[in-house]
Amino acid sequence: MISILTSIQPPGPFPLPLIGNTHLLPSNKPWIYFEHLSEEYGSPLITFWTGRRPTIWLNDAWTAHEILDKRAAIYSSRPRMVVFAELGAGQSNMVNMYYGDRWRLHRKLTHIGVGLQQVRKYRGFQNDESKVIARDLLSTPKDYVKHFERYATSVVSIIGFGRRVARSDDPIITEVIAVMQRAAELNVPGKEFPMLMESFPWLAKFPNAIAPYKKGLGRSDGRGRPFFYALAQEAADNPTAKSTPDTECYATTLFTHAPKHNLSKLEISSLAGNLFGAGSDTSSSTLVTFVLACVAFPETLPPAWEELDRVVGPHRSPDFEDERDLPYVKAFVKEVLRWRSVAVIGGQPHAPVKDDIYKGYHIPAHTWIQGNIWAIHHHSREFPEPDRFKLSRFLPDSPDARPFPSEKGYMTFGWGRRVCSGQGLAEQGTFITIARLLWGFRFEKALDEKGQEVQVDIFDYTNGLNMRPSPFECRITPRSEEIKNSIEREGKQALSDLERYEGETKYRMSTFYTEEKF
Repeated sequence: MISILTSIQPPGPFPLPLIGNTHLLPSNKPWIYFEHLSEEYGSPLITFWTGRRPTIWLNDAWTAHEILDKRAAIYSSRPRMVVFAELGAGQSNMVNMYYGDRWRLHRKLTHIGVGLQQVRKYRGFQNDESKVIARDLLSTPKDYVKHFERYATSVVSIIGFGRRVARSDDPIITEVIAVMQRAAELNVPGKEFPMLMESFPWLAKFPNAIAPYKKGLGRSDGRGRPFFYALAQEAADNPTAKSTPDTECYATTLFTHAPKHNLSKLEISSLAGNLFGAGSDTSSSTLVTFVLACVAFPETLPPAWEELDRVVGPHRSPDFEDERDLPYVKAFVKEVLRWRSVAVIGGQPHAPVKDDIYKGYHIPAHTWIQGNIWAIHHHSREFPEPDRFKLSRFLPDSPDARPFPSEKGYMTFGWGRRVCSGQGLAEQGTFITIARLLWGFRFEKALDEKGQEVQVDIFDYTNGLNMRPSPFECRITPRSEEIKNSIEREGKQALSDLERYEGETKYRMSTFYTEEKF
């Protein structure tokens, strides 16, 4: 029994009857609002009521670590999520699942595909796809976003389905990333539809015919689920589909395990589709942020060039074996992941499986617990001048390095048992691509018709859970003729090495149709 003296919740705005604090939600970037509330109340934990449901926001690295990492046995479940879960794949998708045996099975199956040990086997084609980015930037640098999206989608497509994505105009890129970005929008608190259904769950019970606010959500427009199942089945039926010379593609693995674990079609679809969700939109967005940082903070580039010229030279690009000798480049990668983390509110909310007490605060079972990555990574205690892109935060023995509860120095991929399964894949891909692009190119502001530099806005980001910079122009040019020749040579060889993954799917999400219900 929790005593009355300790059964208080963390501070926050006083909730009104029925609507709670929903009316206070800003239309854009609510994570900044919750950061300010934390400062206003002088507390790293803030309670905010959406309707009759409280959410506890964690705005401090140490608090998030204490609760979500150290007490992971309690805080590894999910709360009730109406929009993203109940109107979507529900308990058939690991992302939504309550903590338990079925979640552990899905986590185990996911690790077979992208676990820390497994992803090292993907370095070969991940490296080659990164070389193709550099080659493509030589010819069409203004399309850098498309090149990043093609790269990220191709890597996860090879892992999942044994088939690369060769063209930046391939429909699977635009269609799948659009779906993932839409899904990300359905995780951001809001006072408008459809997120208003989280404040008032009874609104979700109305039939679709009289509830236009449900249009395009979950089971009312479930094209994605049978589409990902069809992609997986197509790959599993292809005897040559492999992720590496000695590893079958993930789709084949899923169908191999399906009878043993009684996996439903919806579960197979969710496991296959989650690869795209975890790897395509997020990885490409991180690389766009990298370019923005280079353009906005050009003073960070010369030390990177000096290190790369000394360690690597102009006649080859960096490789994974160079990582230990590139501390400045490694710091560059870490600062990209810290400065503008893609999963800005740490992914889907956590929920405790039982009542808990933290520093005198009562946290009821099943409460929404949301880690505010933005506030955590912009806390002036750990990161002075947080909006400045500052590499010295992560350099060995630097006086600018501050204590942080995570050894990595950032919390970009979440916490505890719900930490992003694709973290290892994302980190190794981000390192090799940033290292190669720093080695190969200059990144400069675009010029207007008068030859004046066009300034970039480091705060102009999208509003979804997986945020990325709004479109901006810049100049991307090779650093030297020797490096340009090396990029062309390596890109040509990479395409040759990737030929084994060439292939086309007969499916497109926008035209996919099946009468079978998932």
